[in-house]
Amino acid sequence: MKHRIVVLGAGYAGAYVAGNLARRLSPADTEITVVNAVPDFVERMRLHQVAAGQEIETQKLADIFAGTGIRLHLARVTAVDPERQVVAVADADTDGDGELGYDTLLYALGSHGDDRGVPGVAEHAFDVAARPSALRLRERLDGLREGGNVVVVGDGLTGIETATEIAESRPGLSVALVARGELGAQLSTGARGHLRQACDRLGITVLEHTSVEAVEAPRVLCADGTTLASDATVWTAGFAANPIAAAAGLEVTENGRIVVDRTMRSLSHPNVYAAGDSVYAIGDNGRPLPMSCATAGYTGMQAMKAIVGRLTASRIGHVKLDYPGNHISLGRQDGILQMVDHEARAKPKYMGGRKAARIKAGILKMSLWTNSHPTFCLPKRQRHLAAAPDASTENAVPYAPDASAEKAVA
Repeated sequence: MKHRIVVLGAGYAGAYVAGNLARRLSPADTEITVVNAVPDFVERMRLHQVAAGQEIETQKLADIFAGTGIRLHLARVTAVDPERQVVAVADADTDGDGELGYDTLLYALGSHGDDRGVPGVAEHAFDVAARPSALRLRERLDGLREGGNVVVVGDGLTGIETATEIAESRPGLSVALVARGELGAQLSTGARGHLRQACDRLGITVLEHTSVEAVEAPRVLCADGTTLASDATVWTAGFAANPIAAAAGLEVTENGRIVVDRTMRSLSHPNVYAAGDSVYAIGDNGRPLPMSCATAGYTGMQAMKAIVGRLTASRIGHVKLDYPGNHISLGRQDGILQMVDHEARAKPKYMGGRKAARIKAGILKMSLWTNSHPTFCLPKRQRHLAAAPDASTENAVPYAPDASAEKAVA
């Protein structure tokens, strides 16, 4: 009987693991099923562009996976039962309930926007954590008149990219960015200065050291008494993992991320692995890896090596687990590339401007290309063996900055 591997989620992490497992495991001994709620591969790193009104071509997962042996199951995951080793799903087409059994599970359901319990966020704010919500924000922006007010809450990378993208794409709107602390606090002194100049150039009003205590339909209420008029409030003040893992009884952190060992194997359920935003992994510097595309790459690669090693009774290789830096877009013509040291502190040097923007664009293109070529480097004989008319698989290699990126900054 074939060993059943089920991958939950076809984002950057799940896609990477599925494709690489298909390349490294014999289709005669294993079957791989990818469960995803939507038929398209979603470039989450570009959803702020979608929200700003730019047309981003999507790719069908069925086309990406064609001929690689992985079964694509379009369904929404509703529950995981690790004791019975089954996943409960609601099929996308029929919305009927069903179950999928597994021997090994890769949990990569990602994260969603976290309202942090702030009143009014769920009812009145938009986010760019998923394509449907990004499209709803775009529709809202399309309906605003000249001089309309947009308030972006959250000064992390998502907030910065969203505010600058909207300000550049829609110059007729007034954009404000609310920062809980100092704007760009995680960046070097020079990069912070570059970020401030970009906000000034784009006409973005920045409110630092400001906490939001409530969101209403026409305004944002701040803890210091400040009231900001808002025709569209964008909430980017945090992300939380999908709650299904916690409900399943897996050992998770307070915000729902699965606690794993060095090989991305669940501490509580050894036939469950996790990768991407779903995993709580400790980096080589002793610090938890952040939710990011780079983390999806490293944790996905480690999970893949661990699964292959255990199924083939071979040595499990260790992948370095670190966070090399941040690549930030500031609209289409500007950006920041900031590398960090082993302690995750920003290095003094950074790259800014058009060159950084081109590097960021290259990162996105490379990530998408690898998703579109799941059999790249796969021998023709193995491609032929893996092919099946009704099957599909993928290989999404999310970008993780390496020495070449650091050399460019230096």
